[in-house]
Amino acid sequence: MSINGRSFRNALGRFATGVCVITRSTADGRNVGMTANSFASVSLDPPLVLWSIQNSSDLFADYTAAGRFAINVLALEQAHMSHTYARKGDHLLDPEHCKPGRHGTPLIRNALASFECDLFATHPGGDHTIIVGKVRDLDHRPTGKPLLFSAGAYGELH
Repeated sequence: MSINGRSFRNALGRFATGVCVITRSTADGRNVGMTANSFASVSLDPPLVLWSIQNSSDLFADYTAAGRFAINVLALEQAHMSHTYARKGDHLLDPEHCKPGRHGTPLIRNALASFECDLFATHPGGDHTIIVGKVRDLDHRPTGKPLLFSAGAYGELH
């Protein structure tokens, strides 16, 4: 049986996810960010998380060779950041959106949670590459609602 790509994507869209902005400083000192909803925990000991990047992404080389990056879980009121950093070719972080993390990685201000990670491994995954990070530091706030994404639209918990 052959799986229709559009049907597969629509079915996957029925799974609600959180929305993250993955941030890093490039070798030439630019702070960049990209929107992702492919975030998951992997291990508690050692603390590992993963996300995936499309192989055709304009930031593919920056992230797959990154020594360090941060995963920032967006709050409901940060949907505008999700839109901003989802645009192809426009990934420079607005200085008002970020602050330096303890290990120099740019972090999204007021994110629900931020995980500063060292690159642990990459794995091929079809038209994406799975990036595993070892969490070096984290920060989270005790209040706020997560920004959710399902069936091509943003949503919230009620």
